[in-house]
Amino acid sequence: MTMPRPLPPLNALPSFEAAARHLSFSRAADELRVTHGAVSRAVRNLEDHLGVQLMIRATRSVRLTPIGASYAAEIRSALEHLASATSAAAGKSSGIVSVSTIDSFAARWLMPRMFRFRQIHGDIDVRVATSERLADFVTDGIDIAIRCGGGQYPGLTTELLMKEDHFPVCSPKLLKGRCPLRSPADLARHTLLHDVFTVDWAIWLHSGGIDNVDPHRGPRFLSSDHAIQAAIRGEGVVLGRSALVGDDLAAGRLVRPFDLSLPAGFAYYVVCPPRALQRPNVKAFRDWLIAEARSNKP
Repeated sequence: MTMPRPLPPLNALPSFEAAARHLSFSRAADELRVTHGAVSRAVRNLEDHLGVQLMIRATRSVRLTPIGASYAAEIRSALEHLASATSAAAGKSSGIVSVSTIDSFAARWLMPRMFRFRQIHGDIDVRVATSERLADFVTDGIDIAIRCGGGQYPGLTTELLMKEDHFPVCSPKLLKGRCPLRSPADLARHTLLHDVFTVDWAIWLHSGGIDNVDPHRGPRFLSSDHAIQAAIRGEGVVLGRSALVGDDLAAGRLVRPFDLSLPAGFAYYVVCPPRALQRPNVKAFRDWLIAEARSNKP
């Protein structure tokens, strides 16, 4: 005889998931088009049923307990599974994938390639959120992320996407003229462009034993994308990151004036909660990312 499944009160789950994602009963209520009190009661009923505290209430805010954070991730995955199954049964779109990454990687690598994903998976709606901070998979509603780091992300499924090197790049026009770039020492007569990445001109110049160039002069950009655009316009030389300048090198918009390269200590990784890959649309996007990086196509 099959035993009944020990399910929680199912009508409380959307309220809890939304409240956990927004860390706000009011915002969850707005999303679900119910009252603040209805969301609060649903979460309380769920806690009473489970016999554990999921959320800590303060005067003007709420936060998840460790058990609440873990449970919210599982509930969100279950609701996404249910939504995907419902869409498939109705012959509609298979769902949405929410992706988080940094602005420069989105602008210079991910977005120019997204048309190829849409050609293969036109029924999957990919939504890209850019931020320099690490996204929270529960509260930010993120399914999968592309992170630049050392690859240590406890509790998450992690897969190497690509490694990168650092080397100067510039417009082809800087190879000619009165002060052509022929050796690293020639950088002393050119404008250095800076971004806010951890590997800067001082590190690169020191690694090459180059001591006649002031590594601190030149304009600084808060975005690597903007610094690269300035280099394309011929405004100076930027310390390029291979993942971000590869397409521009292939297209001839940028050139490497010399071969000296510095391997990066960080790499790009695809990370997500382990259960996320059980959803076909998230797995399809992860698999496409890995294949796209391996193909090396601009």
